[in-house]
Amino acid sequence: MARLTILLAAALVCAILALQPSAQTSWAEGAPELWAKLDLPALQDAPDGFMCPMDRDVISKAPGYCPRCRMKLKRIESGQPADAFEYPVEVGTEPAVLRPGASAQISFFVKDPRSLRAVNDFEVVHEKLYHVFLVSQDLGFFLHTHPVLQPNAHLLLDVNLPKAGMYRVLSDFYPKGGTPQLVASTLLVPGAGFSLRPANVSRDLAPKRAANLQVELVTDPPVPLAHAKTQLLFRLTPNDGIEPYLGAMAHMLAASSDLIDMTHSHPIQVEDRGGIFQKSSKQLQFQMIFPRVGVYRVWVQTQRRGTVNTVAFNIPVGKN
Repeated sequence: MARLTILLAAALVCAILALQPSAQTSWAEGAPELWAKLDLPALQDAPDGFMCPMDRDVISKAPGYCPRCRMKLKRIESGQPADAFEYPVEVGTEPAVLRPGASAQISFFVKDPRSLRAVNDFEVVHEKLYHVFLVSQDLGFFLHTHPVLQPNAHLLLDVNLPKAGMYRVLSDFYPKGGTPQLVASTLLVPGAGFSLRPANVSRDLAPKRAANLQVELVTDPPVPLAHAKTQLLFRLTPNDGIEPYLGAMAHMLAASSDLIDMTHSHPIQVEDRGGIFQKSSKQLQFQMIFPRVGVYRVWVQTQRRGTVNTVAFNIPVGKN
């Protein structure tokens, strides 16, 4: 009976998620007026040039690297746009029925949507071939990790999911010959306390202390509104030894409390704050458009002196 309940719950979750917009469209939107500040010349009308494959509004007349995500710019060929197809990802587990607190392995198998053949050739994005974000239903478990590509084109990831419930899995990858992909999947872990109730979270914008950094968050506007641009300003102290993490100055994952909407993005601007002789903090500016009203949990990851710092905030989003 318990197994039947789990299967019915899985079918319900899949039906609900199928009605939601694809996470494929959730790339952070950038601000064109910033490119001059980033010393990257804009290309408005010329048919050829170079473009960041991830942040596609970053365009240059010359080859180089994206100042936002550090990916190598790709040449824009006249009349030859990149194929903007969604690449299906098959997700499997070993064992097939997961148990809380037990070791398991997740496999990812990407197919070319045109030929349905296995994809085993990926662009390196932020120093890795494939990024995975794992978030538990209660938002208490967060993991940013990287599966290993096998000769048979499967990517394998060893995990230990700590509790029963639903987990959302966000795959972030860039198949060669395609476009960057964000694909969301769902895993269910049966066991005591299993529930499909969304997390009940409230506003939490208090400064956070991580491994060797303190992080403060300021939002502009102070109360973010759905469907409108919001600036998220993360201020890091102390401002020394802060260095890129996986090819970017920071990584941010924003998730709605029901885990339907998930967005992975990077800073659009980084600056030092403080006096002339002492820069008291480093500010990382993200731009976000929250798709719905509700409370969102936002994780931000930075690195200082070789140590990765991960903190989380809860941001209420009002009606526009």
